[in-house]
Amino acid sequence: MNYMPPLAEQLRPSTLDDYIGQQHLVGEDSILRHAIEAGNIPSMILWGPPGVGKTTLAYIISQQLNRPFYTLSAISSGVKDVRKVIDNAKTEANSAILFIDEIHRFSKSQQDSLLGAVEKGIVTLIGATTENPSFEVISPLLSRCQIYVLKALGREELWIIIEKARELLRDKQGIELEIKEDEALMRVSGGDARKMLNAIDIITSAEAGKNKKIEVTNDKTLRVIQRNMAFYDKSGEMHYDIISAFIKSMRGSDPNAAVYWLARMIEGGEDPKFIARRMVILASEDIGNANPNALLLANSCFEAIDKIGMPEGRIVLSQTATYLACSPKSNAAYEAINQAQSKVKKTGDLSVPLPIRNAPTKLMKDLGYGKDYKYAHSYPGNFAEQEFLPEEIKGTKFYEPQNNVRENEIRKRLRELWKGKYRY
Repeated sequence: MNYMPPLAEQLRPSTLDDYIGQQHLVGEDSILRHAIEAGNIPSMILWGPPGVGKTTLAYIISQQLNRPFYTLSAISSGVKDVRKVIDNAKTEANSAILFIDEIHRFSKSQQDSLLGAVEKGIVTLIGATTENPSFEVISPLLSRCQIYVLKALGREELWIIIEKARELLRDKQGIELEIKEDEALMRVSGGDARKMLNAIDIITSAEAGKNKKIEVTNDKTLRVIQRNMAFYDKSGEMHYDIISAFIKSMRGSDPNAAVYWLARMIEGGEDPKFIARRMVILASEDIGNANPNALLLANSCFEAIDKIGMPEGRIVLSQTATYLACSPKSNAAYEAINQAQSKVKKTGDLSVPLPIRNAPTKLMKDLGYGKDYKYAHSYPGNFAEQEFLPEEIKGTKFYEPQNNVRENEIRKRLRELWKGKYRY
């Protein structure tokens, strides 16, 4: 059997006229199209969700400008690879284009290694990212690049691609593809053309041997895709299922399950910053004051990932995940802010009690602002009983310490300070 490249590869456009979507960037009279046609493009960052044409656009630009084209993946390339490309680019007659996929995964030192070549025009950088470049790309590099935002493909644009796929399947494989229902196909794609074409590939592969006329229905799409898409999908349902399993394993105090799901995400190419960010949230939401060190470690993990990158960052992720899983749990802080926000929505903007208002002017002092305020540090034990809530909701308890060593100590202290006021 002859090897057939994936539909997404066979249908990859080679000219701007064939490129589908992003008309605000490459349509008639658009800024980027004018720059491409003039042969004078700036270094740029293409920011958008997966499967919307970032890599394809970079390739088309290089073809149209007839420039040397180098490509690196931030997942597998380091500073040495960047320097090698720059050295090669110096020997080229024309300024080379360097395309870096997932540039947000480059560490600061890796991004620093690009600066000189970009500034001198040795290479024109095209970076692709699914993350906000303001957070993930260093300021000196960002200031040398134009940011272009790509949008998820809409239903009409996806249908243009479907028609192209149907035509190609008919002409090359003799397969008649009829889309009887497209809701599941659209949901599976999520605006990602590559994902949609991969789904069509799977459906046709599953049935092509039996039948040359293939009907696509919602039921068939879901059945075939769920059976065959066993890989980790960074933007689809499995992405959310596995991060959910990871979070729930740590919340459920199972370090073994937590590190397994962590490994699944790492092996699937998940962004380590995404994983670290979720652990920072869990440290407050599910551990909180039961172990305040959890938040410190989770935050340190996020910073360490930013500094050292992968693959070494996996060790820091593992340490943090197992620590959080083994930590005592409390969602008291999470519940406290939920209840406080709910009360605010119900009661509106209640007045701040006069004693704890700010009084920067004489008039405010004359009106009673700050009057009778008790400065806690002037009293024994650094505490003086005073009303800090608006009159209408005084005595309302939002924070309820839970049954663990640290919060039992907190409850005891609050009971001693406030007596029966908050019913601690």
